Amino acid sequence: MTGIVDSSAPAVPNMTPDYEVRLLLNPTVVLNPKKELMGTVLSTFGIPSTATMPPTATKLNVQFLDTCSKEIYTAGWSVRIRKTEGDDEFELTYKKRYAISGGDIDTALTIANNDGFNAGTTKYEAQVEWGYEKQTLSISRKKKAASGNSGTDLPGIVDSRKMLIDEAPHNFDDFKFNKWGTKAIAVSRIFGPVLFSRYIGSWKGMPLYIEVWSLLNSEGTGIEYIVEASFKTKDRATALTEQKDLADCLRGNRWFLTGESLKTQLIMERY
Repeated sequence: MTGIVDSSAPAVPNMTPDYEVRLLLNPTVVLNPKKELMGTVLSTFGIPSTATMPPTATKLNVQFLDTCSKEIYTAGWSVRIRKTEGDDEFELTYKKRYAISGGDIDTALTIANNDGFNAGTTKYEAQVEWGYEKQTLSISRKKKAASGNSGTDLPGIVDSRKMLIDEAPHNFDDFKFNKWGTKAIAVSRIFGPVLFSRYIGSWKGMPLYIEVWSLLNSEGTGIEYIVEASFKTKDRATALTEQKDLADCLRGNRWFLTGESLKTQLIMERY
């Protein structure tokens, strides 16, 4: 007797994601006049600092490339170049995002599987970006390119296009049709750059990253600061529990800012 096969089940298992919890802090409360983290925030999360030794914050610079009509972003992709202070290479990232509805992470993973991102896709990383109330699945491919500098300078449009085209993975490039991705990059422009600082502390034994981003405000007349705390875990239950505990900690200190971290969206809207 022939068994009944569920034709809707993926032939290859879904990817196994890790989880990055991201919560916002109120910049008017946690930043000093120099737009650096206040001492109480540093001490709460174990970020080293003394009167004679200011906290160490690594500077990073990031820019996205897309067409003027945002063809790449509209298709659920983003391509970016990031440079970390002290690193002599650019980090290139090709990222596909999938909305997670009602906390149903597994359905989003299955949709990604149908797009070709499955357990056999070893060069990509799956991550659930876990915000205040919203979750998003991201599938990322990261590559490196030589920069020739140890600062945070990013390449201009000609060099940016070239390195992103040269390194484009086929899942991105052929997402809609043959060479779709690289054809879009060839006529792209830069969204950004945006400079931010990263502090590293700890939360429940896990590294806690607190980033201070300086973005153009919605009017384009000044700077808006975004402060985000994040940690990563491979365990879904830990992400659920510690997201609530970290939010409670931030609320208890009156640092918590309700809302989602929408940095990529804001950069695409404002630059």
